[in-house]
Amino acid sequence: MDALSRIFAALADPTRRDMIARLSEGDATVGQLAEPYRMTLQAVYKHLRVLEDAGLVSRPRGPQPRSVRLEVHAFDLMDTWIELHRDRAEQRYRRLDAVIAEMRRDEHGQDHKDGHRGRHDAAGHPDDA
Repeated sequence: MDALSRIFAALADPTRRDMIARLSEGDATVGQLAEPYRMTLQAVYKHLRVLEDAGLVSRPRGPQPRSVRLEVHAFDLMDTWIELHRDRAEQRYRRLDAVIAEMRRDEHGQDHKDGHRGRHDAAGHPDDA
């Protein structure tokens, strides 16, 4: 599995997203991270292992308690992917907006050529009854 897939898979879980949100405020020990959750410490370590394997967090080697640290480079990878697709979608919508604007200009010009502003303003139209 590629790095981006591991990151998104890790973030699919709401507990892990919450851990990431809390770590964005600053480093924390495993005990501090575990405090708000109703789960065993073993379950917290499993969540951290998934986040570590994805490259989202790190825990330096050394004596306990070790701080868990957010790894910003993983966010750079996500940002690059998201921005690429956001840019593509925005370009597509800009092209669509241009087509719609052109259609409206054509329609507006056609209405004036016919001597009326639109179909609903035309006298004797069945919808006027």
